[in-house]
Amino acid sequence: MIIATDMPEVAKCVISQCAYNADDGCHARAITIGEGTDPDCDTFFDNSRHTRSSRTAGVGACKIGDCTHNRDFECTADSIQVGSRGDAVNCLTYTRH
Repeated sequence: MIIATDMPEVAKCVISQCAYNADDGCHARAITIGEGTDPDCDTFFDNSRHTRSSRTAGVGACKIGDCTHNRDFECTADSIQVGSRGDAVNCLTYTRH
């Protein structure tokens, strides 16, 4: 079994209504970014009950093919930030080629 230990971490997430958010940090095991050309956090879901985990989330997969940080559907940034752009919950580290 291969265990990924080199995932970029979610350094900050300001989406306080997400179930995985606690104190501006994402505490999911790993998140998935995007679909097609939209760098949404696909792991986000609105819930008043928040995780009690103390771990910091990593970026498990990135489906944004035109991002500078995407290599073989994995994120190569050192860390990312998640926040809002309009009505969407996005990876704010996304940079188009």
